[in-house]
Amino acid sequence: MPDTALHPLVDLRALRLTTALSLIEQGTGQAPALPHAVGGSERYLQSVIDSLCELSLRDPLTGLANRRHFHAALEREVDRVARSGEAALLLMLDIDHFKGVNDTHGHVAGDKVLQVVARTLAGCVRPMDTLARYGGEEFAIVLPACQAEFGRAVAERIRRVVAATPIMVGPTTELRVTLSIGGAFALQWIRSTTSLWTNRADHQLYRAKSEGRNRVCIEEQPNSTVSAEEKGLLFGPLYTPSGWGELPPFDSNDSAN
Repeated sequence: MPDTALHPLVDLRALRLTTALSLIEQGTGQAPALPHAVGGSERYLQSVIDSLCELSLRDPLTGLANRRHFHAALEREVDRVARSGEAALLLMLDIDHFKGVNDTHGHVAGDKVLQVVARTLAGCVRPMDTLARYGGEEFAIVLPACQAEFGRAVAERIRRVVAATPIMVGPTTELRVTLSIGGAFALQWIRSTTSLWTNRADHQLYRAKSEGRNRVCIEEQPNSTVSAEEKGLLFGPLYTPSGWGELPPFDSNDSAN
């Protein structure tokens, strides 16, 4: 029998929660308050655990999903597209000439740029989309149930909105930055890998950079390699009842040969 069953009462003050509560307060602005009654200990500990789990999936600077959260969302989307055949788009976004911002205005200004760009991106996506800080000055967006025309329109709108957004990095210093965006659609009806999908989107991002930056390059949506007839064979019954009547009559001489 586990110890928790033998000792249901928890003395919260005996637990070393100082570091955990400090992290939660830094990340959310407030830490869970100690319960007045001992009976609330279980709920309190659960709230601490939930808060720590939430922090572990968030980028501390921008508040967006971090790379760990992003990869989990990407895995789920690859699995969904393989089963449903619906379209899904992955966008990789990179701030152009970001090193120049840090070199000219300092890293505090660079952090401000990242935060403003993150907020701007968050205002351009749907609740069902996953927006993440991929690393450094690079962001990623997973757009499920996304047709080609919609995906291109969203990417172009993001590029224009970010380019038009003023960023105050000092009392009298205003900056404007641009994005290069690359995108690739998931392979429908195929069990692909997240690394392959990411590499394809990265290749398009490299194209956008090499062709002058501040532009969108999206790979053409691949056609399904599974025809309607093949889908029926894969996901339907092997034979329909009417199909048996179309089989040729059995010839005993055939079996003898």
